[in-house]
Amino acid sequence: MAPNRAGVAETPADLLSDPIAWFFAEHHRHRQFCDLMQRMSMATTYDEEMLRWLLDFVVHELALHVLDEEEDLFPLMRTRAQPADDLDKVLKRLSGEHAKDLTRAAAVRQHLETCLRQQVPISRNNVRRRALENFAIQERSHLALENAVVLPIARLRLTERDLVELSSRLATRRGLARRPARRARAPKATRR
Repeated sequence: MAPNRAGVAETPADLLSDPIAWFFAEHHRHRQFCDLMQRMSMATTYDEEMLRWLLDFVVHELALHVLDEEEDLFPLMRTRAQPADDLDKVLKRLSGEHAKDLTRAAAVRQHLETCLRQQVPISRNNVRRRALENFAIQERSHLALENAVVLPIARLRLTERDLVELSSRLATRRGLARRPARRARAPKATRR
């Protein structure tokens, strides 16, 4: 799908058949929202459409994503990770950040709603501007840790059954039909 005016494309639903690839794509999408948030925090003109995109992300998509990880991905990872993966500290940190993200998101939501109500750019108020900038910076750091540590280990450790279940839960949460999961595999060697 092509990006919208905000520069953010929807994550293709067919990626749900490979939930690890879907998480990588969804994280990329969240980084695009963070980029938009930083651009809008510095913009000197009021742009209702962009503010509404950010508000929808903060109100709906961020909370949904936290559920995806806290209720589905992280519990699977706690079950499947090996001691050598040393993943427990990382998952605890990420879960703590999720709780803080939701609190910060509530403040960002209020700032966005105020800007929409008053029809003013975010940059007009330094508290609002810093809140959005800090939220975007923290979110990017959080996503980087998940991409660098959690998802590669998930690719190694989750079973085919785990992936099917994860795919199903993600699809159900979004009101989509169940999609069978598939794990990316190296091509088989052909005989000569």
